[in-house]
Amino acid sequence: MSPAINSLKFPFLLKPDQMEAVESWLKNGCKGSVIYSTGTGKTEIAFESARRACLIDLRCKTDPTYSVDTYNILFLVPRIVLIEQNILRLQRYGIPLQSIGAFYGEKKNHKEITISTYQSTINNHQLIRDAKMVILDEVHLLSNTAFSFKNLFKIITANPNRKVLGLTATINELDPRYKEIIDIIPPVKKYLIKEAVDDGRLAKPNIITIDVTLTSEEREVYKKTSELIKNLSYKLNAYDPAIISKVLYQGGMRAKYAKEWFNQVRIRKDLLNTSKRKLESAVTIIEKHRNEKLMVFSETVESITKLKEILASKNIGSEIIHSKIKTKERKSILEKWGTEFFPLLSVHTLEIGFDIPQVGIAIILSNTSNINQIAQRIGRVIRKTKEKNTASIYLIYVKETKDNNILRMVDKAVGNKSNKAIRKGTKQTKITDSF
Repeated sequence: MSPAINSLKFPFLLKPDQMEAVESWLKNGCKGSVIYSTGTGKTEIAFESARRACLIDLRCKTDPTYSVDTYNILFLVPRIVLIEQNILRLQRYGIPLQSIGAFYGEKKNHKEITISTYQSTINNHQLIRDAKMVILDEVHLLSNTAFSFKNLFKIITANPNRKVLGLTATINELDPRYKEIIDIIPPVKKYLIKEAVDDGRLAKPNIITIDVTLTSEEREVYKKTSELIKNLSYKLNAYDPAIISKVLYQGGMRAKYAKEWFNQVRIRKDLLNTSKRKLESAVTIIEKHRNEKLMVFSETVESITKLKEILASKNIGSEIIHSKIKTKERKSILEKWGTEFFPLLSVHTLEIGFDIPQVGIAIILSNTSNINQIAQRIGRVIRKTKEKNTASIYLIYVKETKDNNILRMVDKAVGNKSNKAIRKGTKQTKITDSF
């Protein structure tokens, strides 16, 4: 018998940049991260890297525990729904189903190539110990702020002979939360949105920014919460959420201040997510693209639910997908998308790993400052097809508030160094051509 990964055969040739990523990882001792934009083939890089690593071990036999007929690979993903997606992909690439295992929940199928979630592996370290190679999808999730994930990363990297490959669309190398990841599995190859668009690998994202204002009532709430947040920060002598979160566990009056600080931040965030004029603007865009598949991204179920209700009042059908929607129902919703309804309203769930190349329109409602999240959202709709060379991304924000940060974050995500805007007509609409 031969290791299962040796059966890997793509029905296409990998792109030169993908092969460069594989070679760079191998040259770095089979330890490192590949920072590739969504839609540019990170998964295929990972599979090919595993195949090449297996061949090297087979030739050199430097690892005394190596068996010539098996090569255990552990592929960790952030969500259960991605397990099935990767199993199907491995099968398409020639890996026999009997060699592929799924390990999560009540399914404990440990095989030569095992796909599991980070959460499932936290209490099942034997999966790691048995693996010659570990692939970490969305590796930025193993940040220093999550203790259980940080501990998991230490176990994975404890064996010097274990090959480790991290995959992510973006990671802030200067952020101290990622220091351990950057030190142990440093970036070996980057291929970000701008480069991929310039090369014609991704559709060109046309970022259409729409600024709105708060109602007088909303403005009062925003002003009040912002003032409270400022005063509490002064009392705590801290402004960083990570620092303030540590105060929560110290007890006493400072812990009460910290708790109220987070409460006020939540109130302000909810206000910006459910802003009346922001939702009205989203409805206007959806009406414009009434018979086109479209994605709406937001931070909260409440904001998305409100939007769904407004759309229903205008006889526009829509569906919601979030983390609590079960896999079977999610699959049914996706199958009906584009026939029974066109706007798909998402809270995080479709940001990671989903292949939906036929969608070329997105509306971003949320005021997130998470660069990884923004890159993922943009990446969902700029996968290139024969029919799609461009994608429209509507960015709705409340001007003169914290929402303004989203403009800078989107520019950073798409590699836009300037922030030139063109006013269109008399509307409060700015079109930023990022490339």
